[in-house]
Amino acid sequence: MYYAYAETPVETTTRLRPVKNGHPARTAAAAACVVLGLGLIGGAVTGSWLTGDSAADPGAGNAYTVGRSVWHGVPVDTLFPRTLKGDGAGPGAADRVWTRIAVATDSDCAAGLDPLLLETLRPVGCERLVRATYTDATRSSVTTVGLVFTEADAAGMTALSTRFTGQHLGERADLMPRAFPARGTAAADFGDRQRASWTVRVLTEVPVVVFSVSGFADGRPVTEPQPAAAAMAEGATTPAAQAGLGHEAKGIADRVERALRRTVTDLTEKPE
Repeated sequence: MYYAYAETPVETTTRLRPVKNGHPARTAAAAACVVLGLGLIGGAVTGSWLTGDSAADPGAGNAYTVGRSVWHGVPVDTLFPRTLKGDGAGPGAADRVWTRIAVATDSDCAAGLDPLLLETLRPVGCERLVRATYTDATRSSVTTVGLVFTEADAAGMTALSTRFTGQHLGERADLMPRAFPARGTAAADFGDRQRASWTVRVLTEVPVVVFSVSGFADGRPVTEPQPAAAAMAEGATTPAAQAGLGHEAKGIADRVERALRRTVTDLTEKPE
């Protein structure tokens, strides 16, 4: 069982620009084209890919081309589902359910990343940052999950991934991502000092860095933040570990990453 909570307003799709009235003959022709085209683009309202002139772009079906623009091409519910089910995702393989309580306005990376993490990601550039915050069914923990859409190609993302792995950058507390608090929600007091556990992942199939950071919903400060993998390790005794906050950070990041991969795959697959 889970509980739903009121969520802060969000923008779900990009807006279409109005078109000026034209010559009657051209208007009639355009109307006919609209009728023929409705069957092709009608799915856009429910979350399908919105493109410009894809025929003019030979890379339109490429996962990097598509993936880089997903942040403004699909509804927010696709990137950050209102409810995430974590079957077996909690400590001891307990089930988890997380409810989205806030979505941040898309921004540049400086708004949501500490300066050192921003500098670390600089080689791949920052196209856009989108974030959302979730709470668990008991409303005792809060987790911010984010997607950094980069400007890099596959080689650039692979190089960054190799650096993160080789230098264990995802385990450094000074590279921990920032939380996204929201007034009137369980995350109202979720700030820098409340961060307890986190994960940062550099994807190589699409130009995206996925991160999440968790903490206690009551706003208590955490003196021993711990990366998710360490907090989930057997025998871990930090407050973050004992409260399952490593599981929260990993579980939510896992599911948002899967949603992103499914979306990009659906948009780049060619019909048989």
